[in-house]
Amino acid sequence: MNHPLMHALAAAALFAILAGSAAAEPMFEGRKKCYNCHKSNGESWDKTAHAKAMESLKVTRGKDKDKAMLKAKLDPKKDYTKDKDCVGCHVDGFGMDGGYVIQEPDKFLTGVGCESCHGAGSDYRKIHRKAGEAFEKSEKTMPRESLVEAGQDFEFVEKCNVCHLNYEGSPWKGVKKPYTPFTPKIDKKYEFDFEKSVRNNKAMHEHFKLAGTFTGQPTPKFHDEFQSKAKPPAKADKVEED
Repeated sequence: MNHPLMHALAAAALFAILAGSAAAEPMFEGRKKCYNCHKSNGESWDKTAHAKAMESLKVTRGKDKDKAMLKAKLDPKKDYTKDKDCVGCHVDGFGMDGGYVIQEPDKFLTGVGCESCHGAGSDYRKIHRKAGEAFEKSEKTMPRESLVEAGQDFEFVEKCNVCHLNYEGSPWKGVKKPYTPFTPKIDKKYEFDFEKSVRNNKAMHEHFKLAGTFTGQPTPKFHDEFQSKAKPPAKADKVEED
């Protein structure tokens, strides 16, 4: 039956499905909720350059960073904390559901934190909590794949490339505007090697022993290496995994 009403109903149904899918997307929640269980990781992360990323956009950034700004042909006397072309690589989830908002900055989304690497956490964090409680009671494990289905990312290289390799002339295939002005031509320190950076304790948090709550694939390729050298977590930490 080819009737306008049928077309309208079909369109409405499709819209409802699409709207439902959009509503189901995970949201950013801020690192405070991560730190509630991962205290050791959080305390370590707070000491890293990533955690302090927003500081380099402020006029109080310091002489060394001012020199870098001049090399990149930026104004060191300018505050860039409200510049939408800059902020995205210095906070969590800019322009995404629940993410950092320039007009209403949330201190737990300011700086590059957990969700910039692991993905927006509203869905997988619930799985961590429930799985952790079950593991504490009976050492029942859960497949790690359930975290992937809820939006947790275990391969971080592309998330890093989005900021560190997004410059004109970059070898990275995902390059697009707005470009970062901090390129290897400006200074060799801006050369980015993921394999080295992920092992740099000035950029990344220390690693702590995981309880084994989640099992199976996927795991980052450096998972076993880091866990073999990992410290025991603080007693206040709960058993959910990264």
